[in-house]
Amino acid sequence: MIRNLFITTALPYANGRFHIGHMMEYIQADIWVRFQRMQGHKVHWVCADDTHGAPIMIAAEKAGKTPQEFVAEIAATRKQYHDGFHLSFDHWYSTDSPENVELAQDIYKKLKANGFISTKTIDQFYDTVKGMFLPDRYIKGECPKCGAKDQYGDSCEVCGAVYAPTDLKNPYSTLSGATPEMRSSEHFFFKLSDPKCVEFLREWTRSIDRHGVPRLQSEIIAKTKEWLGEDGKMGDWDISRDAPYFGIPIPDAPGKFFYVWLDAPVGYLASLKSYFDSGKAKANGESRTFAEFLADPETEQIHFIGKDIAYFHVLFWPAMLKFAGYKAPDSVNVHGFIQMAGEKMSKSRGTGLDPLKYLSIGMNPEWLRYYIAAKLNANVEDFDFTAEDFMARVNSDLIGKYVNIASRTAGFIHKHFQGKLFERETINLFPDAVVGVAADEIRDHFDQREFGKAIRRIMEAADAVNSFYDVSKPWELAKSDPGSSQKIQLHLVCSHVIESFRVLSIYLAPIMPTLAAKAFEFLNIPPQTWADVGNTLPANHKINTYKHLMSRVEESQLDALLDLAPTPDSRLNGVNSTENSKAEKPSKATNAPNLSGVKPKSQNSPGASSSDFINIDDFSKIDLRIAKILNAEHVDGSDKLLRLTLDVNEKNEDGTPRLRNVFSGIKSAYAPEQLVGQLTVLVANLAPRKMKFGISEGMVLAASSKDGDNASGLYILNPHTGASPGMKVS
Repeated sequence: MIRNLFITTALPYANGRFHIGHMMEYIQADIWVRFQRMQGHKVHWVCADDTHGAPIMIAAEKAGKTPQEFVAEIAATRKQYHDGFHLSFDHWYSTDSPENVELAQDIYKKLKANGFISTKTIDQFYDTVKGMFLPDRYIKGECPKCGAKDQYGDSCEVCGAVYAPTDLKNPYSTLSGATPEMRSSEHFFFKLSDPKCVEFLREWTRSIDRHGVPRLQSEIIAKTKEWLGEDGKMGDWDISRDAPYFGIPIPDAPGKFFYVWLDAPVGYLASLKSYFDSGKAKANGESRTFAEFLADPETEQIHFIGKDIAYFHVLFWPAMLKFAGYKAPDSVNVHGFIQMAGEKMSKSRGTGLDPLKYLSIGMNPEWLRYYIAAKLNANVEDFDFTAEDFMARVNSDLIGKYVNIASRTAGFIHKHFQGKLFERETINLFPDAVVGVAADEIRDHFDQREFGKAIRRIMEAADAVNSFYDVSKPWELAKSDPGSSQKIQLHLVCSHVIESFRVLSIYLAPIMPTLAAKAFEFLNIPPQTWADVGNTLPANHKINTYKHLMSRVEESQLDALLDLAPTPDSRLNGVNSTENSKAEKPSKATNAPNLSGVKPKSQNSPGASSSDFINIDDFSKIDLRIAKILNAEHVDGSDKLLRLTLDVNEKNEDGTPRLRNVFSGIKSAYAPEQLVGQLTVLVANLAPRKMKFGISEGMVLAASSKDGDNASGLYILNPHTGASPGMKVS
């Protein structure tokens, strides 16, 4: 049965360019969309820029632009990402559109008519200088629990307390610095607390879709049970903001605007409407109108989102649609984060991958598509990006296994058989049968978004083809005379291998559309669909001359991407420069800078001059902290480094403990188990250092000597009894 699919990905906020998290989500959706299209299903994949809200209004003001001018500049950058990473969106739009105004106001009016909108007067901080009520993120003050200064209006980064902005002591506006005053304002609320709403959400979040699959993943179902609670109590949702505000006006409420999270998901529908009204849907084979398509019970509405916005998409959004008379989503597919060294990628901490930089240095976008696919599954799981794993997967799987099949076989066919396959249709013998029999399993993996499992199965089939080739020894068969049984066997072997390569190319096409297109061109066949897996290349089919399909990942490219080029001060980041540049040469450099301010004497340095000294201001710039070593482990591929997990008594933004990841060149001196539980001294304010193994977030101090029981002459510093993690060393 042909499926009618309406697919969306999360709307990126239009205050900045795409980051690697956006690309991961779009690549995940694109693979699934391409697979469904190969199945013959009708797919309409739309997205839009999320353009409203106070942050954009304020950013535009600072830039001296109107909000529309500001977001238009951001929107103009999107195409280079879409094209660069082969994303096959059907339509891209904006929430600042007439369609979104129409649909958001329509949904609101229907919710109000059905009794799901209420009003309430609330107290808020008001900036008298800026003339506006302040969102939480623009209010700071002293934590009401621990007294820490400069804390945001919703939680304390020091003690982890959660509170209302009005609880802050000595609050001030981050926009003007003024002390805000308390003012009252009438706000509009969506009544999530209504028993009918709670009952619907409990049923919807735990139900299955038309294919017998749960609408939500098990991890999200567990969260919804926590959010909904067993007592049935849900807080009502504040859906209004006061002027000045960049957003959609609330009907019949002058000076009131929809909170951005009300109109943002409506942007999915607005983009779809624009897609239909523009004629693109018709060009894509769709004969129905927007209203007819949306009302069709066979239409499946499927969302791809990150776990950080699951609350809005599995509670607010379905309830809004349901009680406004629209169809609720069929499923919401939630993914985790892409990380480095176990931490979410962050531009501010220097742990992000810039997608445009990736493209600008000439890295193949399909390398990243393949790597992300290999890491993804149907669960809500984070995964780590590591340079070694990235290079190994691409070079081993794609070059060493898949591309190798075509490159090593084509020469024999052209040299001995004029580029033609066997004179009879190749029957399904090994390896064709081994490759073809995997089709159903691989198809199910793709459909269930188990891309990692699909890739493992595809590569197992590729291994079988390469093993068949090696066992058959075509290089030996090629030495035989024309017309001999050995020469016939050579023709059969090579034809079977090429046929298997065709099927493998179909399997990889959703992940690597450009590589698959090159493979089909080499095979001299039109683009293939999934149904073509069961076909075979015809007798005497002539393939084209083999051309290079894909290059290998080079270490120099990863060095450029991750800024791994060695620098003179790389020793001061917890590693020595030879390790960071991957040269495994012996070095006497240690991880300990000379913090005394005096250069050590040597044969060529009889004394110290005044230029060798630093003053107290220089020393005070170094933030030394007591750190506890919670874990230590070997680093694969390194002869010098240990990976240390350190507790420095720090907190993440959500109040959870923040641990440091530090690489230290002390492997020659210590076994990992010797270090666990020890206290040491950390240089805490070194900029995070990108290495090929991950991110190093500081440096542990060590003394060096040729003497003593320690064969390497390295000794980490241990503080006196009584010291505790986080203490400052001065």
